[in-house]
Amino acid sequence: MERTLHYRHPDDAQPCQVRDILRRELHFSARELKQVKYRPNGLMLEGAAVFSVAWIYPGQTLRILIGDEAASPGIEPIPGELHIVYEDSDVLVVNKPAGQTVHPTSGHLDDTLANVVQWYYQQKGQTIVFRAVNRLDRGTSGLMILAKTIHAQNRLYDQSCAGTLSRTYLALAQGHFNAPAGTVDAPIAREPGSILQRRVHPDGAPAVTHYTVLAERGDVSLVRLRLETGRTHQIRVHMAYLGHPLVGDFLYGTECDALGRTALHAAQLDFLQPSTQMPLCLHTSLPPDMASFWQAAGDPPAPFLGTK
Repeated sequence: MERTLHYRHPDDAQPCQVRDILRRELHFSARELKQVKYRPNGLMLEGAAVFSVAWIYPGQTLRILIGDEAASPGIEPIPGELHIVYEDSDVLVVNKPAGQTVHPTSGHLDDTLANVVQWYYQQKGQTIVFRAVNRLDRGTSGLMILAKTIHAQNRLYDQSCAGTLSRTYLALAQGHFNAPAGTVDAPIAREPGSILQRRVHPDGAPAVTHYTVLAERGDVSLVRLRLETGRTHQIRVHMAYLGHPLVGDFLYGTECDALGRTALHAAQLDFLQPSTQMPLCLHTSLPPDMASFWQAAGDPPAPFLGTK
């Protein structure tokens, strides 16, 4: 899908070359800059096609044509239910159900989120590469950002590195916490001999998770978690490290037949719209399966009481 960006050089700015605008103001990568340079009419200054070395003066408007050349290879469009929370010309934000794999794998070639999204794009007559900005495990439900262009993906990646893209989760954890809130700052590494499991280890990659206990019910705690980093299984590893593995976590705790998956939901995303830089805050409520388990967990919900 082709997408047009418009940039107006401020009246009090100094003249400069178009390539400086693309790099400094619009944060184009070297690859993006090369793509737009060789796209027909990729750069239009005041309505005329220009090269990246052209000069732009105060008050002038630059139009940049960006887009993808083809859809994602190897992903077959398959009809399915898609829960769209937000969409514009740069991003598509969806609420992924638990049990759905994000990308096709050897065991899931035609029942993934990517298959359904490619079908959705196809029905709209759009050619867009499937780009997941944040990723969720198969058993985790919740919000995912899909970038429609490489430019949007790069801007969101920059936000993730800078901390302006924030991810907040809701989880059901086993047991009662000693403190109502806290931070786990513990590096995470791969478990030796396993391609899937992780562990806290001093030689691992830095990982920081902030948690707040919202309520307790029976022997289960409803916890809100915010990530500073995005390591594989970060929340699951950190909660198990605290002695409070998530309900239903088969890797780091105990399976739960009543729930059938790890009790983790990506409930909120805060980020800046890639083109306009306007702040967006998107959120969803606790999914039905987790809500039902929470209701059946024991005594009525109570505010945090600490260890009993």
